[in-house]
Amino acid sequence: MNSNAARNVVENLTWDEVGRRIAQGAVAILPIGAASKQHGFHLPMNTDRVQAEWLAARIAERIDALIWPTITYGYYPAFVEYAGSASLSATVFEALVWEIMADVTGFGCRALFVLDTGISTIAAVDRAIAGLNNRKVLHLKIYDGPRYRRAAEQLARQRHGSHADELETSVMLAIAPHLVEMARAEASPALHQQSPGPLTPSDTASPNYSRSGSFGDPTLATQAKGATLLAAMVEDTIAAVTSFLASAAAEPVEPSAKSRRRRVSP
Repeated sequence: MNSNAARNVVENLTWDEVGRRIAQGAVAILPIGAASKQHGFHLPMNTDRVQAEWLAARIAERIDALIWPTITYGYYPAFVEYAGSASLSATVFEALVWEIMADVTGFGCRALFVLDTGISTIAAVDRAIAGLNNRKVLHLKIYDGPRYRRAAEQLARQRHGSHADELETSVMLAIAPHLVEMARAEASPALHQQSPGPLTPSDTASPNYSRSGSFGDPTLATQAKGATLLAAMVEDTIAAVTSFLASAAAEPVEPSAKSRRRRVSP
C-alpha cells in the first residue's frame, strides 16, 4: 500500500490524526467483506474482503475518506456446510453493524458509506441503518449499480451464477490474479430450475449441490471481463457517493450518536 492510500486507513493512524481528518471534513467508509467464506476451489476464503478493501481504496482516491477496518464476519448462511465458512445470525450481525456505525457517526463524520460486498447481508445492513436513524449514512450495494448490471448482462456467458462464478472470478482476476487458481476452477452442475437454500457439497440430489462451492461457471472468467466489471462498479459507486454528498451538504448536522447508544434489539 502506498503512502497516499495508507493515510486513508484508520488503523494506520493515531486517534488525533483521525480526529483532525474528521474535523477537516473527511467522510467514513465501513467495508463489509467476509474473510472466512468459501469461494470454490479456485478463490481464497477472503475473496469478499479483498474486493471490499480494493473498492474502498478506489473511493478514497476520489474523495477525502477514512476507511474503517473491514467487518469480516457477517450473515452468510448459504455456505456453512463448507469447511472454514463462518456465519453470524442475522440478529447478531445487524447489531454488530449498528454498534460500529453508531461509533463512527458519533465522531462527527459528515457522511458514512457502508460498502457491502455481500448479498445475504443486504437486508440486515438495511435494518441496521434504519435503526440508526441517521440521514448521513448510505448503504453501497456493489452489485446493484446500473453500469455494473449492464456490463454483467453483456459479458456473462454462464447459464446461472452468483457466487465464485464467471463474474466474481473475473473481478478477482483483475484485482488480484495471483490469488486465483484457474486450473482448479470448477462449474456447478447445470440447473433446470433454481431453488432457494444453502449450497451443499454433500447432498448430490439437491438442486443446490456444488462439489466445489461455486454457483455458476468460473471457467469462463477472464481478466478483461473483470476489468470491465470493476470499472463499471467503481463508476456506479462514485456516482452514488458524490450524489449523496451533494444532497447531504444541505442537511443539518446530526446529533452525536454517542448520546443515544441505547438500542432496542431487533
